[in-house]
Amino acid sequence: MPQLHCCLGTGMSWQPGMDIPALRDSWSSVQKVGDEAVLYFYSHLFMAHPEVREMFPVSMTTQRGRFFAALGHIVTNVDRIGADPTFIQQLGRDHRKFQVVADHYPAAGASLLATLQYFLGASWTDGLAATWAEAYNAVAGIMIMAADKDNESAPAWWDAQVIATERRTIDIGLLRIRPTQPYPYIAGQSMAVQTPLRPRLWRYYTPANAPRPDGTLDLHVQIVAGGQVSAALARTVAVGDMLRLGAPIGTAFALPTDFRGNLLLVAGGTGLAPMTALIEQLDERWRDTGEVTNVNLFHGVRTQQNLYDHTFLCELARTRPWLDYTPVISDDPAYPGARGPVGTVVAQNYRWRGETALICGSTMMVAHTASELRRAGVPASALRFENFDGGHPDDSTPQTSAAPAGIAHEVTTWQ
Repeated sequence: MPQLHCCLGTGMSWQPGMDIPALRDSWSSVQKVGDEAVLYFYSHLFMAHPEVREMFPVSMTTQRGRFFAALGHIVTNVDRIGADPTFIQQLGRDHRKFQVVADHYPAAGASLLATLQYFLGASWTDGLAATWAEAYNAVAGIMIMAADKDNESAPAWWDAQVIATERRTIDIGLLRIRPTQPYPYIAGQSMAVQTPLRPRLWRYYTPANAPRPDGTLDLHVQIVAGGQVSAALARTVAVGDMLRLGAPIGTAFALPTDFRGNLLLVAGGTGLAPMTALIEQLDERWRDTGEVTNVNLFHGVRTQQNLYDHTFLCELARTRPWLDYTPVISDDPAYPGARGPVGTVVAQNYRWRGETALICGSTMMVAHTASELRRAGVPASALRFENFDGGHPDDSTPQTSAAPAGIAHEVTTWQ
């Protein structure tokens, strides 16, 4: 088997001659095997390197496919990563919270290649093995270099104290937290959150506010059936409790400082969080400079009770001439306003005029909304969305997919 060395040379080691179609075809074949391939991967990893087992949660029930699936996905998109390594660099920095070091990358890569070899059988040639090794080394090298550089100036994680809690609905809670050190994020970015109540279980949440002078962050937490972290954060965590935050991550929703276009924002459930952060950022610019970005916000939920920020958004839309807000209800036939899946409503009632469309919600909601907007004439290049956990419907606020360079940016998390 080719050696996985994770070279730390400068730049990206991907070569244009790498057989990317072969990477994707072979990965597609292994994906069809399903859980059997996942179990083989973890068995190989833990038997060869038992020391890494403690980096994973005690229960692997919800974890099993996430790391393996995201790892393969990123490697098979190595050509797109070469064009813009920003997300993978963020990913490398974010992995410091798991206490991942350079020596761990060859271990995971060797188990990935062993799994591919086992299930591809005669299709696993020396050439394909070399291509996989080269691609994996390229991705790992970027992550390691970013982590090493970040280690010089930033902690592996930030501690944050809960300073306020609020239950907005039966299944949605709001937390206000204050990191004990400055937390350098920008509006629209997310971070992994861990509570001591659920050790080694990290879930991604997006602050619902732009950076504030006092450093506080607001988190919108929706309880998901079977979601261990979301239930703990929304129901059990109390004022004074401490949380851990991973490094800020995400590129799809971050607006450049020179952004001058208009926005179509489509949110499902607590996917509203990054949208309110961006609106807050744009509002601050409007008040300071008078510059206007016209924003159309659609918030889709099942029932009126799930419109947990409705009063605030109505008041904001009333006083901001550049903001339009449309609540959409899917499961209440008596609701007098817009009804149906939010993606369908947006596609039927909104005429695209060159805006950038940002979508955040459940994996299914994002896929459906993107499909509806494309059918309505919105070009794929205008759609932006993001994925931080491989699409697993557990405790993440922005469980969405894909981003700037056209790659579905799925985080290769150790947990």
